[in-house]
Amino acid sequence: MLRHFLSFVSLAAFWASATNALLAKDAIRDSVVKIHTTSRAPNFSRPWTKANPTKTSGSGVIIDVGTNAGGLDGNGPLILTNAHVVRFASQIYVQPNQTTDKYLAQVVAIGPEIDLAVLRLEDPEILADNAALPLADALPSVKDAVNAYGFPVGGDDLSVTEGIVSRIEYAKFYFDAAGVRIQVDAALNPGNSGGPAIAEGRIVGLVFSGIREADNIGYLIPATEIRLFLKDVEDGNYDGKPVLFDNFQSAENDALRARVGLVKEAAGIVVSHPFDGDDSYPLKRWDVVTHIGPHALDNQGMVQVRDDLRLHFPHFISGLVEQGKVPVKILRQGEELQIELPVVSHRQRLLPPLKYDYPEYAIIGPLVMTTLTQEYARAALSSNRSISALVHRESPLLSRLTDAPAFPGERLVIITNRMFPHPIKKGYASPTLNIVSHVNDDPVKNLAHLVEQIRDASGEFLEFTFAGKTETLVFRRNQLLEANEVILESEGIRYQFSPRLRKIWNAKAG
Repeated sequence: MLRHFLSFVSLAAFWASATNALLAKDAIRDSVVKIHTTSRAPNFSRPWTKANPTKTSGSGVIIDVGTNAGGLDGNGPLILTNAHVVRFASQIYVQPNQTTDKYLAQVVAIGPEIDLAVLRLEDPEILADNAALPLADALPSVKDAVNAYGFPVGGDDLSVTEGIVSRIEYAKFYFDAAGVRIQVDAALNPGNSGGPAIAEGRIVGLVFSGIREADNIGYLIPATEIRLFLKDVEDGNYDGKPVLFDNFQSAENDALRARVGLVKEAAGIVVSHPFDGDDSYPLKRWDVVTHIGPHALDNQGMVQVRDDLRLHFPHFISGLVEQGKVPVKILRQGEELQIELPVVSHRQRLLPPLKYDYPEYAIIGPLVMTTLTQEYARAALSSNRSISALVHRESPLLSRLTDAPAFPGERLVIITNRMFPHPIKKGYASPTLNIVSHVNDDPVKNLAHLVEQIRDASGEFLEFTFAGKTETLVFRRNQLLEANEVILESEGIRYQFSPRLRKIWNAKAG
């Protein structure tokens, strides 16, 4: 019995020693860090302030960006993580593996659309001796093994989980962007975000999301997309990936194929709604896109990349774009044409996405105004009561929700809060969620223009007219401007305007 016990102890010691030896050889571990973020999200109803601070954590990895870092040049190693890990961050600390020390870091590049960010420690000597990991040169194959490194919830130490690549596809990311993503079956949990997935010592991808309701389904941003992001920010600015905003439909239906002139052996994808309806736009309704560059499309718009991989044809835009255009072969009424199709990084929207910025605001007397953004609209439309009120008012918040600007610079200005208490508002109903259409019968182009209109007004009255069925607010101009200081002091508000609008207000007219 004693002999069996001693054998068990010896075996346990052997495995412990072997495990420690393996961990000691795993140089990857010291390249992975934990990221602690204190963030303050926007407060849409009180845009002069921010939401209460929240603390979250994620993961990151020291990366090798090569010699042409451009805008990433500087002292100290660079740390790659997800943009959502550091969004609205007021403080960022990096904690190296196997230590409790935390070091202050700052964002040097961020791409909200592709969910990537690069950090640098304020002290360049920290982590200077830790290895920077290289990026994989190509997409992996399905069934390839990967190890996901990170700091998920459930413990304090570094976690390593193993899985395989189960799917590779072209998919939507955020804010109209799209790209390749890798699905893996490794166990990923909150806190893994920003951590690397490794194969053969290289970063195959960066963990960025999972499906909590499903078992072992997680997603990576592949090294190919990371390389595009790093190349984009070489000049110090993030421009975004070029995208096609045309709408397409598959060319599988026999009647549809006959309508667009596709013979039996031909393949392609049908244009249902061109992005631009102008006659000068090279793509028309009922055109069939058959090739992007040298790559042939099938009837679902897929391109055979290699024997084990098909991707949707927009995947090739980034590699083919020159001066904002990509070469495309189309079939139009049976005739083959070669066209140069323009691509853009951002769709022009009347309601722009706020992304990771804070909203601009202007406080004019008892009125609080801000630019209507996609995020604000989602918050406003989350209540059935609000939707009912907006329908009753015939508000453009509903009718123009997906519009493009009618003219350059057009933005909707919304009343974001109930009017502050002051005698000047006597008898008026709350204009919350109303869209300001006119000031003194002059149309409002955007929030900056509204500030200029009020700054330069000289008549006795200031009239605010709102879009839809709602009352007009009339104030004596001098009384309205005198009320500003009283209201700001009473409400404990430091600034009447956000920074850019403050400069406009203080500038001289003309």
